[in-house]
Amino acid sequence: MTQQIPEKFEYKQLAALIEGEVIVSGDPGYDDARRVWNAMIDKYPVAVIRIKSTADIGPSLAFARKHGLLVAVRGGGHNVAGHGTVDGGLVIDLSACRDVVIDVHEQTVTVGAGATLHDLDAACSRYGLAVPVGVVSATGIAGLTLGGGFGWLTRAHGLTIDNLLAAELITANGQSVHASHNENPELLWALKGGGGNFGIVTSFTFQAHPLPETVLTGNLIYRQPHWNMALSAYASWTSTLPDEMTTIVTLLTPPPDWQLGTDPVLVIGFAWTNPDHQAGQGYLQALTSAAPPSATDVSPTPWPAWQSAVDDIFPKGVRAYWKNTGLRRLDGAAISTIIRFAAEQTWQGTAFDLHHMGGAFGRAEESATAFPDRGAPFWINIYGFWSDPADDGHHVDFVRRLASAMEPFSTGAQYLNFMATERDVPTLPPLANAAPVYGTEKLSRLRSLKHQWDPENTFRINHNIKPASVDS
Repeated sequence: MTQQIPEKFEYKQLAALIEGEVIVSGDPGYDDARRVWNAMIDKYPVAVIRIKSTADIGPSLAFARKHGLLVAVRGGGHNVAGHGTVDGGLVIDLSACRDVVIDVHEQTVTVGAGATLHDLDAACSRYGLAVPVGVVSATGIAGLTLGGGFGWLTRAHGLTIDNLLAAELITANGQSVHASHNENPELLWALKGGGGNFGIVTSFTFQAHPLPETVLTGNLIYRQPHWNMALSAYASWTSTLPDEMTTIVTLLTPPPDWQLGTDPVLVIGFAWTNPDHQAGQGYLQALTSAAPPSATDVSPTPWPAWQSAVDDIFPKGVRAYWKNTGLRRLDGAAISTIIRFAAEQTWQGTAFDLHHMGGAFGRAEESATAFPDRGAPFWINIYGFWSDPADDGHHVDFVRRLASAMEPFSTGAQYLNFMATERDVPTLPPLANAAPVYGTEKLSRLRSLKHQWDPENTFRINHNIKPASVDS
């Protein structure tokens, strides 16, 4: 369909049909409405529709269809690839839809698609419950879930999608659909890792899990002379950990408010979800005896506080470029490569994490979700979070060089939520679609489902899966 830029009066007609707000260029607040978390993504939609209820979605989609406008869907807008906006198209902003409803008896949680992790964690913690989600509380629950969902409960309870029981969504033609294990189960499967390719999900229902009032959490901090010792001991230590212990190793030059100085550090962060804190301390002692840290910060912590501990590093408006992959091993050669790049990283604005996987994540049935690969024992995410455009070239280059250096240790797997787009970074061609991520069998299944639910590829502003009838 040919794009026809709507006239001003047509926006007013749309505004009369919905409860939400139609924001166009020149309106107060347009610049704020069009921006997403990643400042490297700087796009100008013809309109941003801030819906008030799910009833606003159908008319908004019909308006886009009438004028041949591309549609971007925004939940939290925290996606590194910037898929929550589009040049010359229509943004459907779900951020007002952030209700959280908890069934304490069934231990289930139903969450609106505009909710953030903060909304979910705050509501659940009042009942001693938690859903496995990510590690930055401003992240939107919708994008996180549709891509998978790594976080501090990954080993204890799996990915966010492993706990997804049902979803409500609006299809490209405005149809309301329920997806669960009993109704449209194939669609539910596709939503578990297939991204925003199949419709606009308006709510998610999750299985929640009991969590102590305070969780034993903290950081073991290592200065540069001790990195090899720390990573070697860590690789051995993680091979025998119980599921209750999830760890993430971070290598970065710390921000000033961490009061760790200006030299790069290695930080082993952890969350022990068993209420027996003494047992958790025992597991930590096994690591610290083998690799004594330079400093420690360990204490029982309320869950929402731990979940927001690194929020200040990732405020809205940072410039961000990320790469990631699953790792087959963390051996001497891999450790040497990691140390070499960590020592080079003497500035603030880039960092990289090693996620210890396994546990409930690794035991989940490979075919149960669209998530691409359960086999990696570790996952590396290399990420930038700088503010000055003058640093773009240097920091992007660092991320790319480290990603390239880790290829010999890679499983080849990628996680959608850690994938930046190349289309807004000079010198590289755009990332056209998500096809290489899934492998032949899952991709074929996803493309068939895409053809069933979105045959015209209306929802393409994402890591796109093309419908089976469309040539790759």
